[in-house]
Amino acid sequence: MSPRRRVRFATRALLLHLAAVALVVTLCTGVYLALAVQQLRAEAESTALGIARTLAEDPQVRTAVARISASDDEPDAEELRDGELQQIAAAVTARTGALFVVITDDHGIRLAHPLPSRIGEVVSTPFAAVLAGHEVVDWQTGTLGDSARAKVPLRDDTGTPVGEISVGFERAGVFDDLPPLLAAIGLTAAGALALALLAFLLLRRRWERLTLGVQPEELIALVQNQTAVLDGVGDGVLAVDQDGVVRVSNAAADRLLGLDDPVGRAVGALALPPVVRDTATGARERAETVLGDRMLYLESRPVQRDGRALGDVLIVRDRTDLIALTERLEAVRTMTSALRVQRHEFANRLHVAAGLIDAGRVEDARAFLDELVSRGPVAFPVAGLDRVGDPFLHAFLGAKGVEAAERGVSLRIAEDTQVIGTVRRAEDVASVLGNLVDNAIVAAVAGTREPRWVEVSVLSDGEALVVTVTDSGDGLRGSDPRSRADDDRSEDRVHGHGIGLPLATEIARRSGGDLWIIDQGGTAHGAVFAARLGDAVDPAPRVPKENP
Repeated sequence: MSPRRRVRFATRALLLHLAAVALVVTLCTGVYLALAVQQLRAEAESTALGIARTLAEDPQVRTAVARISASDDEPDAEELRDGELQQIAAAVTARTGALFVVITDDHGIRLAHPLPSRIGEVVSTPFAAVLAGHEVVDWQTGTLGDSARAKVPLRDDTGTPVGEISVGFERAGVFDDLPPLLAAIGLTAAGALALALLAFLLLRRRWERLTLGVQPEELIALVQNQTAVLDGVGDGVLAVDQDGVVRVSNAAADRLLGLDDPVGRAVGALALPPVVRDTATGARERAETVLGDRMLYLESRPVQRDGRALGDVLIVRDRTDLIALTERLEAVRTMTSALRVQRHEFANRLHVAAGLIDAGRVEDARAFLDELVSRGPVAFPVAGLDRVGDPFLHAFLGAKGVEAAERGVSLRIAEDTQVIGTVRRAEDVASVLGNLVDNAIVAAVAGTREPRWVEVSVLSDGEALVVTVTDSGDGLRGSDPRSRADDDRSEDRVHGHGIGLPLATEIARRSGGDLWIIDQGGTAHGAVFAARLGDAVDPAPRVPKENP
């Protein structure tokens, strides 16, 4: 993502953040101003009402107004302009800072007014309610403009309203305190915006540090790519942070390692073998292990960004199929070697016969060929091999006998061996039988008994093939029927993968059979293993072809 896109996102986030703060500040300011205006209005009205009440209780004012109201003559305006009521009203106005203090009689005629020319005239605002004995507090517009005014009835000694006192404060004067208040609110709002800006900058810095500078658009792409990649590969991926907590685990890793929702859990808390835990946390770079019936290759890769270590990623590869292919190729190699031995031996015999014929010793050549027919095929160092009639098994066990003899172990065929039919799954049979025989040879070599031997029994059961392998070793160590006592790591010392028996078990079970232990070994012999392979034999007898 380009820097321009990053700045654009930061700007959008900043504007959104500031807009939210500005909206909150504006709402708070509006509410505060409304409350302040309401409070100023209430204070002005309360002050006006207090002054009007005080003036209405003045005995001098009450006496003068009662006297004028009781007279049948019109009030003399000229006399009132210099009268005591005007002087009292003017003094109160000057002392309280009011806009006006007006005194009227019971007909609403002004007896005192800030404008002397207005004395003797009827007031411009309603006065009936006041003369009826009610106090009135309101905002009204009169001859002096809009003002907050309070009107209080002026009573005589009998309590009868004989006039009114009207006190008002100018609107501008009421809100004289608003400018300083607005300035304080403005400074507060500016401070709030500054704090919001500072908070955003700190949050953005913290955000970028936590996300390693990756922007939200990049995070979306990373999540999409990660999901596509992790779910699209066959290898297991397990990401562990610096604290040893699993952060990523794809379905392949869960399946191969037998995990159930490991994300967010510590590696040490998972049911994993020590070699897997060590590799996942970076203690080991590479390792191979057998987990269940799978051969796993583990590789740990450290993850860094901008020089900062973030953890390790464990790559889990299933090598079972590869090892199985290797086992099959090994079986083919064994058979090829056996056939090569046979071909070489037959070639030597034919050379002998041809030499006798070329020398004119026909009778000797005939006798030599008759001896070969009576002796049968190439002699392998396997006792009882003639009990195996299947060509494949004959050649395979013969080749294994050669390998065993090279290691000082004699391979023999049990007397109860009987195979009716022809082996038709040669690769699977070679893999299972080869693993059992190879492990038995290793056990015999490592054993203390003399002589060293391995005995193989092969039986056909309809279309199934049952094989039993016994050795002269010291038996199994422990109770695991798939662990050989000849290896401290419980691995197949011949092949060195530790997958021989698990792989053979998988092949047997895939065909509907199984591999199991009959005897763990004792004083008479070593361990006895058996395997059953389904659909491995064609029970139909072979019909030999007629010579033309």
